[in-house]
Amino acid sequence: MSQSIPSVSGNPSRRADLRVLWHLLFHRVRGATHAERLESFYGGQATDYDSFRERMLHGRKELISWIDFPDDGVWLDIGAGTGTNLSFAGDQTKKLRSVHLLDLSPSLLSVADQRIRESGFDNAQTHLADATTFSLPPESVDVITLSYSLTMIPDWFQTLALAEAMLKPGGTISVVDFYVSRKHASTGHRQHSWLRRAFWSHWFAADNVFLTSDHLAMLHRRFPVGRCEERFGKVPYLPLLRAPYYLYLGRKPSS
Repeated sequence: MSQSIPSVSGNPSRRADLRVLWHLLFHRVRGATHAERLESFYGGQATDYDSFRERMLHGRKELISWIDFPDDGVWLDIGAGTGTNLSFAGDQTKKLRSVHLLDLSPSLLSVADQRIRESGFDNAQTHLADATTFSLPPESVDVITLSYSLTMIPDWFQTLALAEAMLKPGGTISVVDFYVSRKHASTGHRQHSWLRRAFWSHWFAADNVFLTSDHLAMLHRRFPVGRCEERFGKVPYLPLLRAPYYLYLGRKPSS
């Protein structure tokens, strides 16, 4: 499919888009470790990340609006990137005791640190750490969010196990991410065609984003569902394509 990209002359937003597209399409990801590969991928596009991703990563703001942040609560955002979820939550964060933004890319977290300083989120702090090893005290966290990060964590089941251990009984876990359905989706879930499952899995895998049907299935198994929606979202500059994604909110059982 051939798509033309509009002229970028005199348009900073489109120039930023082209820089991101260059990294997505042509920049070779290097590194011996997951952390090195992640930084290789994001390092050159961190400052342009938000303007492009806001049209690609659908449902993030809506997911945050689903969450009832408790007074004096603790929020952990896993794969926080540039800290956009902090801005989406806005004044909700003021009633929290602490907000922890976790990511493995120093370039993205430097943007998040700047956001914290400029916006006055005094109760927020960033953590440059691996989501498969980082943890806060057991049953100390009220809210955990993962926005388009679970598909980029190789050992994702360990991340969910740690999330479950950190959550207080009754605590909230909220996830928005790309996915593909199972070959035979269970009742109540979307059924994707073979072509859609194959196309999007290979498309995203080129950037080390690994779509699977197992994430959503595991979330349903580990955390009672409060709300779940499966959708399709537009892809910038490719108007005929719609990528499958889901929004999920669950809670850790109280007993």
